[in-house]
Amino acid sequence: MDDTNNKRREFVRNGVKAALLGSVATGALQALKSCSDAGAAASASANSETVELMTTDGHLIEVPVTALSETENLKGDDYRVREGFPNRKFVMVVDLARCKNAKKCISSCNKSHFITGENAWIKVYKMQESQETAPYWQPTMCMHCDKPACVKVCPVDATFKRRDGLVLIDNERCIGCRFCMAACPYSTRVFNWEEPRQGETTEIHMHLEHTESSPDYAGMPSLKGTVDKCDFCPHMIDKNELPHCVTACPNGVFFFGDAYEDTVTNGDESFRLSELLEERAGYRLLEQLGTEPSVYYLPPSNRLVDFQEGLENYEPYKSVDLSEE
Repeated sequence: MDDTNNKRREFVRNGVKAALLGSVATGALQALKSCSDAGAAASASANSETVELMTTDGHLIEVPVTALSETENLKGDDYRVREGFPNRKFVMVVDLARCKNAKKCISSCNKSHFITGENAWIKVYKMQESQETAPYWQPTMCMHCDKPACVKVCPVDATFKRRDGLVLIDNERCIGCRFCMAACPYSTRVFNWEEPRQGETTEIHMHLEHTESSPDYAGMPSLKGTVDKCDFCPHMIDKNELPHCVTACPNGVFFFGDAYEDTVTNGDESFRLSELLEERAGYRLLEQLGTEPSVYYLPPSNRLVDFQEGLENYEPYKSVDLSEE
């Protein structure tokens, strides 16, 4: 990234820090004033309701409920939606009955998105409800929620939602505050603590050239001090191709498609989304939170592959040679 972009990000970062400090100071004064105004009522009722909040420096404080007010940009369903691909609503279905922890999805995603180290966007977890139930593998990535908490907490509009269902990050705007990581209930975001060791490959330059012409496209190579996550491969969708994890999986675990067309495919098989979810009892993770994820799971019943414990020791997060064909 050149000096101009670095200076731009530093300018935005400093501006937001100043704004946050100002808002904290103003909020503190308003809270003190509210507490003072409510002093008479508080002395009359020792059981006045309070709520515990965390300040920007990590300290817990108790604030009277009467001193709180809703921030304007967090009201209702304001997710700062951008257009994206018109008349599309992208979804993914993960068939847990097919996953054997081959991790081809991870290695393909890493190489295609210039990811190195432990910052893989896809994680495969060993899941087991109890000692009496059978274990299974669960691939986990960004859920691309219709009501994403990460978007609401971003102070610089670096994380944004598109009408086609994708939730993306503009890492030229990202200031590394990590509010989005704290807000994400699925823990699918990663932070670049160090300078990504991605090299000067032709692939990266071609990718940069494409993204510069599409400001809502995202998918930029990683930057130190910014947040990354799964982006559903918009650069592949733009070419009418499937995301890398879908095509790389040897067992057809991932199905990708358009909810408006009610169709998903893994490249070899296609299904009606609604019928597949109904027949296989599809579900979404943490449905009760109201985030409305765009990733659905099919339970690991009638497995097509046996559970293989041995692959758990495979290390998929090591640095990769991005110049390899």
